Amino acid sequence: MRFAAFFFDGVSRAFHQGPSFSKLVVILAASSGGLVAYADSKSDQAIESSQVAHRKKKMVVLGTGWAGTTFLKNLDSSLYDVQVVSPRNYFAFTPLLPSITCGTVEPRSIVEPIRKIIKKKGGDIKFWEAECFKIDPTNKKVHCRSNIGTNLDGNGEFLLDYDYLVIAIGARANTFNTPGVVEHCHFLKEIEDAQKIRRSVMDCFESASLPNLDEEERKRILHFVIVGGGPTGVEFAAELHDFVSEDLSKLYPTVRDLVKISVIEAGEHILTMFDKRITKFAEEKFQRDGIAVKTGYKVVEVSDKDITMTNASTGKMSVPYGMAVWSTGIGTRPVIMDFMKQIDQANRRVLATDEWLRVRGCDGVYALGDCATISQRKVMNIFMRPISSSPFSASENIKREDISLIFKVADKDHSGTLTVKEIQDVLDDICIRYPQVELYLKSKQMSDIVDLIKDSKGDVQKESVELDIEEFKKALANVDSQVKNLPATAQVAAQQGNYLARCFNKMKESDENPEGPLRIRESGRHRFRPFSLYAMDQAMVKL
Repeated sequence: MRFAAFFFDGVSRAFHQGPSFSKLVVILAASSGGLVAYADSKSDQAIESSQVAHRKKKMVVLGTGWAGTTFLKNLDSSLYDVQVVSPRNYFAFTPLLPSITCGTVEPRSIVEPIRKIIKKKGGDIKFWEAECFKIDPTNKKVHCRSNIGTNLDGNGEFLLDYDYLVIAIGARANTFNTPGVVEHCHFLKEIEDAQKIRRSVMDCFESASLPNLDEEERKRILHFVIVGGGPTGVEFAAELHDFVSEDLSKLYPTVRDLVKISVIEAGEHILTMFDKRITKFAEEKFQRDGIAVKTGYKVVEVSDKDITMTNASTGKMSVPYGMAVWSTGIGTRPVIMDFMKQIDQANRRVLATDEWLRVRGCDGVYALGDCATISQRKVMNIFMRPISSSPFSASENIKREDISLIFKVADKDHSGTLTVKEIQDVLDDICIRYPQVELYLKSKQMSDIVDLIKDSKGDVQKESVELDIEEFKKALANVDSQVKNLPATAQVAAQQGNYLARCFNKMKESDENPEGPLRIRESGRHRFRPFSLYAMDQAMVKL
């Protein structure tokens, strides 16, 4: 049997090394029976081909904030080879950061380790505590660097390949290069920021209580200024007011009447990204609480004791302060700025995606959360369309409008006019693809398309009305006025993460059964419904 084993081993090596052996059968007779060895050189190729066919697509997720973590929680990780990269190995419930500044909530209660989240899913998800410092869309690689001192190749840098890249790294505070902001202002993006603010608030009250100060100096120290009237700034101002009135006024009774809280906003109102009713409610509430809201003021410089700002009517003025929190919006991270240059988006503030969260001009890359914004397609959008299939002359293009193609899709009888029924047959798809249409109808208190037609054409009978292309354009001419960017909030990021995970979970199924709206410029339907641009605004109104 030793000879048989030796012979079988030799034959196996021969047929693996020799392609000319297409088939080999060896029969070895022995006294106690027979040994049969059969091999097919095609079997290895078949196995290799099968392995390639069943290889999971590589997915790299950058970031563990609201967008990235919600995406991971809802993703069916068994369908993909998932790797997560983030310099922060935990998820933070950022809406409660203002509460940490005032001690209402303890920091440990708003964090959850990302590895614990991954373990709960039970899937094979890899996490690397590192920072992505470069994205290479051409070769589909991301360059990462460890931020914990570990060395993988001598300097802590490593590469990850991807088929799908999900960018959810958030944004940094935007100082607009205002002098003195970095040196003298607090930010409120991380847990560490909230803890610093809390210590600073307490220091201000302790300093103002010292016996050697005059009243003007005490007032300066107890003047808390929030620059920026967005969600973070407004929430912090409200939390600080409650903290002062309910707790600190009892601990520091001698200086409680000297406290002043001011919100400085460059725009005409605070919370301009939300419905006007929300803005009005917040401004009236602040007025009742004694929080000063200064709108129309732009901060141009910050020193250790004064904030200098300008106003169109009053000009330049300086305001003394004790502590300032800078919350004027979001800025682009360096890695995103470099990435945007590579994909011809260098003149933008954040990454531009389509309504399906796909980065424009980049295959297989998705972006969500604060690092990106949806570039909503407009009904009156003008684009260039080739006259013929000739690729040689750029002049062989004509200008076309989305609304012209919508008209063509709706005009099923090719009569050159649209009846109310023809419009209503495609209205649902139009409202899904262009959500500003439905929002415009609601803003004008119109129940359906008939009201919109009446508004542009005058009082008409539903049964008899017909629109030609110019009348159709006139009816929808103003709907794009309702297009606006989503606010940079946790709720929006979470909605986007949930939406994108659902799309990836149904990727294969949707190829066969697309669930999206009708394609306007092509035949068939879109694979998925686009992300709803206005769900956030309407949800806030209901609250």
